Amino acid sequence: MPYCGVVRMRSRFRSDRRLAVRMTVTLFLLGLLYVAFVAALIVLLKSWLLVVALVAVMFVAQFWFSDRIAMFAMRGRVVGREEYPELHAVVDRLCAIADMPKPVIAVSTMDMPNAFATGRNPDNAVVCVTTGLLRRLEPAELEGVLAHELSHVAHKDVAVITVASFLGVIAGLVVRFAFYSQVFGGRKDQNTAVLFAAVMGVSAAVYALSFLLIRALSRYRELAADRAAAHLTGRPSALASALTKVSGELARIPTKDLRTAQAFNAFYFTPATGREPGIERIFSTHPSLEQRLEQLGRISAELGEPVEPGKAG
Repeated sequence: MPYCGVVRMRSRFRSDRRLAVRMTVTLFLLGLLYVAFVAALIVLLKSWLLVVALVAVMFVAQFWFSDRIAMFAMRGRVVGREEYPELHAVVDRLCAIADMPKPVIAVSTMDMPNAFATGRNPDNAVVCVTTGLLRRLEPAELEGVLAHELSHVAHKDVAVITVASFLGVIAGLVVRFAFYSQVFGGRKDQNTAVLFAAVMGVSAAVYALSFLLIRALSRYRELAADRAAAHLTGRPSALASALTKVSGELARIPTKDLRTAQAFNAFYFTPATGREPGIERIFSTHPSLEQRLEQLGRISAELGEPVEPGKAG
């Protein structure tokens, strides 16, 4: 039976106070960590101008160019309506119902089925889908995925994750710089060695703490986006079907191909791991597939969504 459009849609994405509170608390804690980190670097390096200038330049670069960096890394390109009319039509319809500005639409020529949203605010956002996703999903499933990504844009959690991840990026770069300076920098006196060890220690601790905070926020925001998409489209079962299908397909993607994409897991619809997390679940950017499906099942029951023939039980 051909797909006949959206049913039982509600106006706008539902506000999510719990998500807003979590984003505020995470940014506050990371802000404290950020101040402590910068202060420690100033004390250790004894040059506040150098530290502040470096951090400021990198923050501006990440915040303003995160969408371009992500698009370049994922081989995405902006596509017009004439090239992908059905994709644009679905996004147009969802944006009209959600009463939000339409983001730039992009397509990545990757067989890995996935999608992501990026951008510093709803007026400067990009939603990108892979050709692998377009090839594998039915229209209703694709609509659910796009609604999920648009929810990230509408709730501004894309920008929050971008800002939040900045501190970890800086700390990680400092650790690498200090490590390679020690390894390849030739002989150094004892004071210099102690200084580098202190910088590496502080940076590693900051990276670890920011890593855990961001992962906890990322897992919750994915559940929040699933909820928002399910209520906007009124078809949680279609989103559940897309999740199941994409997760199953990712398990078949060669590991070497998944590794190239894992740096952007926090932005993906489904993480590029190819398997469900075990004990390392607390380090995952996404909740487990089981958690996401259970939530969508509850929403389906709340909405009284009819069970499609052949899917009963």
